[in-house]
Amino acid sequence: MYKVTFDNSNTVFYAALKKEVDQYFKTKNIKKTGNWLLFTKAIVLGVSAITIYLVLLKVSVGLFTGILLSALLGLILASIGFNVMHDANHGSYSSKKWINTLLGYSLNALGGNSFIWKFKHNIIHHTYTNVDGIDDDIAKSPLMRQCSTQKWVPAHKFQHFYVVLVYAISSFAWVSMMDFNKYFSKKVFTTPLQKMKRSDHVIFWVSKFLYILFYVVIPVILVGWQAWIIGFAVMHIALGLSLALVFQLAHVVEHANFEVATDDPKKIENEWAIHQVLTTANFAPNNLLVNWYVGGLNFQIEHHLFPRISHVHYPAISPLVKKVCLEHNIMYNQFPTMWQAIQSHFKMMKDLGRKPEISSSVAA
Repeated sequence: MYKVTFDNSNTVFYAALKKEVDQYFKTKNIKKTGNWLLFTKAIVLGVSAITIYLVLLKVSVGLFTGILLSALLGLILASIGFNVMHDANHGSYSSKKWINTLLGYSLNALGGNSFIWKFKHNIIHHTYTNVDGIDDDIAKSPLMRQCSTQKWVPAHKFQHFYVVLVYAISSFAWVSMMDFNKYFSKKVFTTPLQKMKRSDHVIFWVSKFLYILFYVVIPVILVGWQAWIIGFAVMHIALGLSLALVFQLAHVVEHANFEVATDDPKKIENEWAIHQVLTTANFAPNNLLVNWYVGGLNFQIEHHLFPRISHVHYPAISPLVKKVCLEHNIMYNQFPTMWQAIQSHFKMMKDLGRKPEISSSVAA
């Protein structure tokens, strides 16, 4: 297990950030958790997903309509992940713990596991963001080279083309393999998994069984295996592409910093909050549709600094964070549009796909 620490001896930057943000909520006299906008969105997304699921099973639709509805279901499930699951598992959906816990299990309904995800995401990713060797989101792979410290292989020359296929199958791989790998190995990449209670084990297996029942067994019985396999594949392609792209645009883009863990203990020269800003990027801050769909994850800088604040508040606190970054001469990485962020991501993947002697100038 690698040991990486931050220079938190003088957290002036985070203190200034916290003061500005706390003052905002105090002045507005509002809670940092979700509000009626989030609750309404959760209802709309949940009802939409259930309705489409039932239509696909109970209504005779043509092949083209079935494919469109399956893709739409995948997109809605991704948005439930972005909006409901993500806030709930961070404890920012509601001020009531039981509500966060309950809605956090929406991830289990999508095929994942809340316990493993919270350890992988809340603890590891949010602490060691873009630290090669620890952050599972950029875990080394023979298929993808996401930072310059990772080993290069000839196949990477074409990664900016084929990563689209990797992203398309990412949610299926997550549901069918990755959770089980973490569960049985008791590790998240290189970090030992937090000890699971008996109830955590029961929830893991029961929810996996229910996923197979509702996403495989019942559909096959009602519509046949051929219609099911087409719809299931299309749903996962839409789900996987949505999840992968949004999270990649947050960290694997130009100007985002990377660190690397080694066998020797490493101390990052910045305080934790500065590291979060330098390794993260925002995109499409003024696009209301994007913000609504991705659950504020286009404001990744604000999210990484204040994960316990609901995403519905990020557009309001973003100018405050930007102001403090400017005052402390810290780069606030932001792409005006989602398309610009996508272009930056694929440009970076192309650069990292070149031989190391060419790609050594890529930010690391």
